[in-house]
Amino acid sequence: MLLKKNIPLKYIFGKIKYEIALVAIYTLVIVILHDRFNLKHMAIPLSVPMIMGTVLSLLLAFRSNQAYDRWWEARTIWGAIVNDSRSFSRQVLSFIDDAAYDSEEINHFRERMVRRQIAWCYALGQSLRGLDGKDGLDRLISKREVAHAAKYANVPMALLELHARDLKYALKQGWLNEFQQVTLDQTLSRLCDAMGKCERIKNTVFPATYSLYIHFAMNFFILLLPFALIEYFGLIEVPLVVAIAAAFLLIEKMAIHLQDPFDNKPTDTPMTTISRNIERDLKQMLNDHHLPETVANTDHQFYVM
Repeated sequence: MLLKKNIPLKYIFGKIKYEIALVAIYTLVIVILHDRFNLKHMAIPLSVPMIMGTVLSLLLAFRSNQAYDRWWEARTIWGAIVNDSRSFSRQVLSFIDDAAYDSEEINHFRERMVRRQIAWCYALGQSLRGLDGKDGLDRLISKREVAHAAKYANVPMALLELHARDLKYALKQGWLNEFQQVTLDQTLSRLCDAMGKCERIKNTVFPATYSLYIHFAMNFFILLLPFALIEYFGLIEVPLVVAIAAAFLLIEKMAIHLQDPFDNKPTDTPMTTISRNIERDLKQMLNDHHLPETVANTDHQFYVM
């Protein structure tokens, strides 16, 4: 996720540097041909690109809104994951009275459940980004559980299954009553629903024809723009056309990046950062003082992953 400060111009204009170079060369060629050969017939009425620009602006605004809705939905889902992870851990820690049972066994059970929930958050984020969901989980869960998760194509789903097995075991042992087990299972169901919503966003491609038509219309608008300004500005139209084209191109690039919130880019939903915050909160609930360190990346301070 991009932060409010320190976003370098190199990052912003680096997304469109080749397009801007082509626009500058194209416009310069038009100006040279017009001035050297005095081709007055090359000019077109300014109203033509103005009308196209107005329509294109509306289409780009609509597309940007739709892309932002996808990004915001992803962020909202991860906000719910934070709440449900805290609720699940609180329920696990508070429902079981360790004074009535073998304290060591109960403590091991509760710690295993909470740590597995932390691992689930990391595994989900990595899986959504197309990375190995098992990477780094061995510091949170046992090797046996990592080996179990390796058998599944969907690692987060495997961890939820282990949650369900442990809840069933706790019910049989009498550590939980049926009402408590149902309450915990409902929390797991909400986590599973959140995972499914993320996968829906990840696997639903933004309509390709819609993006393609807008891209073609924008390119046609940029191609016409030098012919409409040539009579008014001459050589000055080169930076002017470049500036106008850059504005449209940047809006299009912004929409392209926002429409895929799980694509392992700086504009992503900050799933790793959110998972790290969940780990911090849940470990504090366990009275574990080995908290995750705050990552300070001096080279990329303008975004968090």
